[in-house]
Amino acid sequence: MDGIVYSFENLKVWQEAKYLVVDVYKLLDSFPKFEKFALCDQIRRAIVSVPSNIAEGSGRFSNKEQNHYLEIAYGSLMETYNQLLIAIELSYITKESVKTLKPRIDSIAKMLNGLRQSKLKSSTK
Repeated sequence: MDGIVYSFENLKVWQEAKYLVVDVYKLLDSFPKFEKFALCDQIRRAIVSVPSNIAEGSGRFSNKEQNHYLEIAYGSLMETYNQLLIAIELSYITKESVKTLKPRIDSIAKMLNGLRQSKLKSSTK
């Protein structure tokens, strides 16, 4: 997009979370039709919440508020992972499909924690 570039667009964690949304959505295509509005819908809401909360937090002025949204993003990432594990148990997806996403989930989790820690340190200076 041309024009203004918002601060969150430059964050690697936001970029990675956005790409993960696309891949999780593609994975959800393999779910049975009867799950499209149950577990699939819950997973969609959780995974979209990750980059959305990173973006929303970046628009807040205090580090405390920004961290609050980073914590929500982290929680949504964990919720997504949990629901994917449940989907494996229900045989909706394979372990291998989640195994390919897990390193990216881990990386995003680490980046969220690192960003949160850096904001905590800068607010105590």
